[in-house]
Amino acid sequence: MSRYRWLPVVTAVFVTSLIVSNIIAVKLISIGPLLLTSAIIIFPISYIFGDVLTEVYGYGRARQVIWIGFGCNLLAVLVIWLSINLPAAPFWHMGSFDRPQSSQQAFEAVLGFTPRLLVASFIAYLAGEFLNSFVLAKMKIATSGRYLWMRTIGSTLVGQLADTGLFTLVAFLGVIPAGHLFTMTVTQWLVKSLYEASATPLTYLVVNYLKRAENEDYYDRETKFSPFVWDEKT
Repeated sequence: MSRYRWLPVVTAVFVTSLIVSNIIAVKLISIGPLLLTSAIIIFPISYIFGDVLTEVYGYGRARQVIWIGFGCNLLAVLVIWLSINLPAAPFWHMGSFDRPQSSQQAFEAVLGFTPRLLVASFIAYLAGEFLNSFVLAKMKIATSGRYLWMRTIGSTLVGQLADTGLFTLVAFLGVIPAGHLFTMTVTQWLVKSLYEASATPLTYLVVNYLKRAENEDYYDRETKFSPFVWDEKT
């Protein structure tokens, strides 16, 4: 990564978007008739920068960043779990919660998680991100580097469908009626995809700038697309 000036910045934005989205997802928001998690604010940014990574630096480097994001997210989860389970100081309080017990409950309510949701999140993340990167890399070769908008939107439709579908299925199957589960999946998928599609002009600006600044426009013609490889050139 060292020869690329902006790759650490892109990686940092990608990982930050991922971790923040997982923390704020606990809040549900209502926008007109749509019921969404507040993660909708920032989570699609990880897909935008995932596209930037693959388009400029190639699938191999994007694969490394996806695994870095997974590791950082796992570390965040472990640290949050540990902080929840450590005993609270007898004088500690949060805002209007004036007792340690109520403050602890509030802390757990915001930052806590269930194992099922955690597993769903990790599975959906890996499947969605790797599919997004794979589809974009293959479409870049097929289009000889033209029609960036087609590649970013097409890869997002596939990646977000896998991400949203797997998460809702693993997290809520048997908990939410099948009809509501289907509606929630389609709504989230469409909103996330439209979010990134609307950011296409920004994606063009970032991609074009990075290609010039890094003197890189990678084509994955010789790349092996296994997710379970670390070497950026394999």
